[in-house]
Amino acid sequence: MPGSASLLGLPRGELEDWFVSRGEAAFRARQLMRWLYRRGELEPLRMTDMTLSLRESLSDAAGLALPKIVRRQRSCDGTRKWLLDAGGGQLIESVFIPERSRGSLCVSSQVGCAVNCPFCATGQMGFSRNLSAAEIVAQTLVARRELAPEGRSITNIVFMGMGEPLANFREVARAASVFVDHLGLGLSRRRVTLSTSGITPRIRKLAQVSRVSLALSLHAPDDKLRNRLVPLNRRYPLGPLLEACWEYARATESREVTFEYVMLDGVNDQPGQARALARLLRGRPAKLNLIPCNPVSGTPFRCSPRPVINRFRQTLLDAGVMTITRKTRGDDIDAACGQLRGAVLNGRSVPHGMRARA
Repeated sequence: MPGSASLLGLPRGELEDWFVSRGEAAFRARQLMRWLYRRGELEPLRMTDMTLSLRESLSDAAGLALPKIVRRQRSCDGTRKWLLDAGGGQLIESVFIPERSRGSLCVSSQVGCAVNCPFCATGQMGFSRNLSAAEIVAQTLVARRELAPEGRSITNIVFMGMGEPLANFREVARAASVFVDHLGLGLSRRRVTLSTSGITPRIRKLAQVSRVSLALSLHAPDDKLRNRLVPLNRRYPLGPLLEACWEYARATESREVTFEYVMLDGVNDQPGQARALARLLRGRPAKLNLIPCNPVSGTPFRCSPRPVINRFRQTLLDAGVMTITRKTRGDDIDAACGQLRGAVLNGRSVPHGMRARA
């Protein structure tokens, strides 16, 4: 797996500095990025617009190998899932969700997760380490190679895989820079979404360095319940957290912040909770995604019945809050929201179900 010394995942400015520090012209960074991200070429010796001596030195120093695919899975609805070797007996997972007019790739930012939301599979596996920008970007290149024979392309990238992206701020920001650079993956900033459980000061910091779309895993309309469902809320309570979201929308001129709300039977799906949620979001630049809870072994939570979800949604719509119910994708291969999980048991990598951040 590409490590911290890899040139893969470096933003253009850092890559230019790397070449200049070695006596090369800064434009070599642009050449390398075109090869890596436009042409998908990771073998420096085939980068023919560079000198032979530079290509040879890149072969020794660039660290451009992609991770090994441990397991491939395909859902009956077309969703694709890859279990990737992160080294040291650790696994990470990526999910591609095809739709008629776009294809979204869900990438992981950490091995495991320390937030420990009780309805989420990744929280059960604990936290091992942060991924480097190289390891994050490598997931997109693996998926692109896998999808190319089918004529599928990646139009959207979401940091909704394993891990809390803002807990790995530096490397996630680096990777996002590559995703939106026209010499990188060339995606619109609105087509790159960072989903967070809510680290308030880092939402403000993100507004200073990136203009990607923001999604917040909300899951409760008040601090008492959210403390239980999203333990991070005990440190970053709702009031200041929501104000940081509104500041982010203003600073980045975003159309809205997306709020994600997993529907848990008898826990957060009552009419009064819908009205409380409407009071939080009404009149704000907000879009709410209701997510039917997907089954995760070892948790006591069940999905709210469909009529309950529909009534909850209607209450919010009547209050003027843009609300949609997300369609479940990939649950037959444990690739749906809340199901991503890789683990290490007795020193050996063991594939589990998967989790996509809610």
